[in-house]
Amino acid sequence: MSQPSIFDSETALPSDNLAKREKTLLGFDQRYDRVHDQLRLLLNVGELDEWNKKHHGGTLGLCDLVAEQYPLVIFHGDVGTGKTAMAECIANRLVAEARSSDSMLFKLSNRVRGNGMVGEMGTLIAEAFRTVTKSVGKSRRAILIIDEGDSLAASRAQDHSHHEDKVAVNTLIQGIDDLRQYGGRIIVILCTNRLSVLDPALLRRAAIIETFARPSDAERQQLLQMDLAGLGLPQSQLVELTRLTGARDSRPAWTYSDIRTRLYPAALARAYPDRALSFADLSTVASTLHASPVMEDK
Repeated sequence: MSQPSIFDSETALPSDNLAKREKTLLGFDQRYDRVHDQLRLLLNVGELDEWNKKHHGGTLGLCDLVAEQYPLVIFHGDVGTGKTAMAECIANRLVAEARSSDSMLFKLSNRVRGNGMVGEMGTLIAEAFRTVTKSVGKSRRAILIIDEGDSLAASRAQDHSHHEDKVAVNTLIQGIDDLRQYGGRIIVILCTNRLSVLDPALLRRAAIIETFARPSDAERQQLLQMDLAGLGLPQSQLVELTRLTGARDSRPAWTYSDIRTRLYPAALARAYPDRALSFADLSTVASTLHASPVMEDK
């Protein structure tokens, strides 16, 4: 019997599916524009020397410092705010813009935590990095996404930190350190709900730390308008759904995930298979469900 993969997915980039998916992500273009320049630089630090010679006669010393950046990006924010989906689609567009075919996107699985055997987690993390580095050969690129990063990268100084967890964090840090020799052709995007629990050594290495928040009223209304366009709901009903998915009764506003993975399926289930989906289905469900609790970042 074959061992389950330590990756949830291995996707060749650029991907048409991810290009389509980015169109469903609210605020994708604004987010991409904000991180684009730094990410492009991270992916091309190996070419800084040539750029320095061309534009500064090779005299700009800070290029050496920038080239030593760690290829680590951290996306953090509350659960259900779209960190992982955004990471996948950002990686895809970056590769597409670079016209870099034959690149790979790896999404690390929580199976990397193993089954509790001594040394297993560190071994599996090291194996993941070996697979990623092997995939790039001499000219290709790879992007490794680590979801729920706080489960692998929690501070080694915590009182309850187990020896195995400390070894895993050490292995993760060493793996990221070793990626610098690839001149930016491999980067890691670590997604976490709790930035504050990450090991300080990882936080210091992050070239980019990007925050994800729950959608505002305007953003939720925009999402509902986009997703429910086929129903032809009047503006007043979209405003009401926005209100129902907002903060109320001491509960937080809904996340993107709450709306798309809880509200829509439950509302659709009321109508299927006998009749069309209606505003009443959506509003009834929105009135009875509650938003996901806020993940405390402590």
